[in-house]
Amino acid sequence: MNLLLLEPGDFISAKRVRLSDRRLKHMLDIHQAKPGDRLKAGLLNSQMGTATLLSLSADSAELEISLTSAPPPPLPVTLILALPRPKMLRRILQTIATMGVKQLYLINSWRVEKSYWQSPWLSPPAIREQLILGLEQGGDTLLPEVSLVPLFKPFVEEKLPAITADSLALVAHPYGNTACPTTINGAVTLAIGPEGGFIDYEIQKLREAGFAPVSLGKRILRVETAIPAILGRMFH
Repeated sequence: MNLLLLEPGDFISAKRVRLSDRRLKHMLDIHQAKPGDRLKAGLLNSQMGTATLLSLSADSAELEISLTSAPPPPLPVTLILALPRPKMLRRILQTIATMGVKQLYLINSWRVEKSYWQSPWLSPPAIREQLILGLEQGGDTLLPEVSLVPLFKPFVEEKLPAITADSLALVAHPYGNTACPTTINGAVTLAIGPEGGFIDYEIQKLREAGFAPVSLGKRILRVETAIPAILGRMFH
């Protein structure tokens, strides 16, 4: 936890918070904090600054908060991702939040197993939990927005044109002939398929929606590896 991420319910006065959950345990076990210590802090979807530890016990901690700076700028990317396996999804949600992605669409694909859509990890509280962990890791306060899209064709034909407006639309395809561009200046809409990639029909539909297939080279990467690799390549 590189950022003590606070929520409105933590405040007991205008500039003071009381914590008694996992964040307290982290301060005790990891930071080994003591009264007087200053920690990097931020208010969810708001500003960042510092938290000065006033008192600490095994049951609770009270801190004085000073928030004066803006969170880091988001990546100018909208990510469209074929729904991954539930265990992988948790790591991916943390990764995209850490890296600064603020708009994620989890979509269906022919290679996405139907059972994935029944996973308890797709519940709003479960998604939010992983995003919070990612924000704490990356030192950010702006919560990404995650949309679930169980139908591929209507989404591509009816929703994508508005989503990709004024952006460079790319689809990561392991068998594409064009190398993924580097150091992009401007907004990007990036589609990444499931393990094994999008099938030909899906690639064609994405092409019709204005997406250009791009490749990272001859090696086939797992989705959880491809996401940071592509984002790092585009926005390093």
